[in-house]
Amino acid sequence: MTSETSGENTSAGARSFGLVVVGDEILSGKRLDKHMPKVIELLTARGLQLDWAEYVGDAPERITAVLRRAFASGDIVFSTGGIGATPDDHTRQCAAAALGRPLALHPEAEVLIRERMRDTAAEQGIPYEPDRPDNVHRLNMGVFPQGATIIRNPYNKIPGFSVEDVHFVPGFPVMAWPMIESVLDARYADLFARGQSAEKSVIVYGTMEATLTPLMEAVERTHPGIKVFSLPSVDHPEYGRHIELGVKGHAEGLAAAYEQLIEGLHSFDARLGPEMVR
Repeated sequence: MTSETSGENTSAGARSFGLVVVGDEILSGKRLDKHMPKVIELLTARGLQLDWAEYVGDAPERITAVLRRAFASGDIVFSTGGIGATPDDHTRQCAAAALGRPLALHPEAEVLIRERMRDTAAEQGIPYEPDRPDNVHRLNMGVFPQGATIIRNPYNKIPGFSVEDVHFVPGFPVMAWPMIESVLDARYADLFARGQSAEKSVIVYGTMEATLTPLMEAVERTHPGIKVFSLPSVDHPEYGRHIELGVKGHAEGLAAAYEQLIEGLHSFDARLGPEMVR
């Protein structure tokens, strides 16, 4: 399992966002994770940021431990994968174990799953048989921890679910991404900060990070709420060996912080390259 530790969001009063990606296929390399880049994109478009991510395989004890931390964190967390009804799908059961709650067939989920089964039967030109063993088994996809609410799935109606601020969606991007977007827009629009956060940086040549650290610390001390970042590269195809040094945070304070950063770089006689604004 690979993880980044949850940390306090840099914006005052902001909530932190986390992501859990479940599946042996990710850790084995059979499939590349596409969820983290997309979640970052969805959050960024709303002036938000991803604060941490964890990857975990299909071992139930590990999934339960990850979800227990997610529920305890108080963060807004999206979990992708493992909510189906095949033997390698454990996320629903692990969520219940992490919460100490029983599992139960959600009535709205049952309605939606039965609608999907009727639709499938009609598409195939066969009668819908609700008591057929495979159809009965499909209802397990609507068995969620007690007290869960559903997340509607516009792709095939098979829902995901939410418990408090932890939201569970399928591993398929075509389903997961619109479901995550709908949760963000329906539940967290009051947190959106479109146009309020910004980032500005410059390419710096011929200087070591250690040399620039006092300057970076001074900028952060002078401008509370602004973060300085340093991204070194040794073999960039365009800039070669360099450091991308910049500031990010609320747009109102960004210009003054960046001005201090540039003035400080000039005092080091650093050679500066292109500037970037995001």
